[in-house]
Amino acid sequence: MAITHPQNMRPQMPAVARIAATSSPVLTTRVFPALAVVGATYAVISYVRSELGRETNTFDKMFDQQNTPEVMAARRKALEVEVNGDPRNNLLNILGWTK
Repeated sequence: MAITHPQNMRPQMPAVARIAATSSPVLTTRVFPALAVVGATYAVISYVRSELGRETNTFDKMFDQQNTPEVMAARRKALEVEVNGDPRNNLLNILGWTK
């Protein structure tokens, strides 16, 4: 003999389980992990970009205070800028690309 429960006494599934049970397996196995990877990658890239920008601004302020005409003339002479070219314009100077 089976015992029947009234409608209001039936055990309810948690909301998260109901959503997971009704959603497509493609969404849970393909889309959500991809969105998580894209979101994490975007967050890391944004953080690194902001930190590089902050450091570049800090160094620019320091160098602006130190780069007097006398210092620049001594630098040009020591590095032979006229002969070898300015190393700040080198292809490998990644931090100077934005200028």
